[in-house]
Amino acid sequence: MPRLSFAQVRGLLVLAAIVAAYLFQNQGGELSAPGPQTPPVAEMTRSERRASDDAILRAFEGKRNDVLVEGEGTVEKVLRDDTKGSRHQRFLLALDSGHTLLFAHNIDLAPRVPDRRRGDRIRFKGEYEWNGRGGVVHWTHHDPAGRHPGGWLQRGDPV
Repeated sequence: MPRLSFAQVRGLLVLAAIVAAYLFQNQGGELSAPGPQTPPVAEMTRSERRASDDAILRAFEGKRNDVLVEGEGTVEKVLRDDTKGSRHQRFLLALDSGHTLLFAHNIDLAPRVPDRRRGDRIRFKGEYEWNGRGGVVHWTHHDPAGRHPGGWLQRGDPV
């Protein structure tokens, strides 16, 4: 089987991103498909949100990295995209506990969150990395190589 050049692989990734963006716009707004066991934003109970917040707070207090987290919160601030290296859409999300996280969503591998605004509710699954400001959540997309657990973002109505 012939090997693909870097330019060919990049072209295929761009094409895949375009197809994913088209599917997103025409299939109701989910950014990357949560598993079948994942309820919509409106169905996450207060106790489930509290347990999720507690797990993230423990990771923050323990200065832990590479922690798979799932939860939801409210967009506090929309930031400019990070365009150095892989492009990332960035925003700050406040959990119900008040703890704030920076989200770095790779838009080279997944469609961007369209029209995100302060006050939007976002449900997420990704990898938590500690920093002194509250932490960063990334890997909110699938892994094209299939070696890392996939994450996702889902926007929904305020609960």
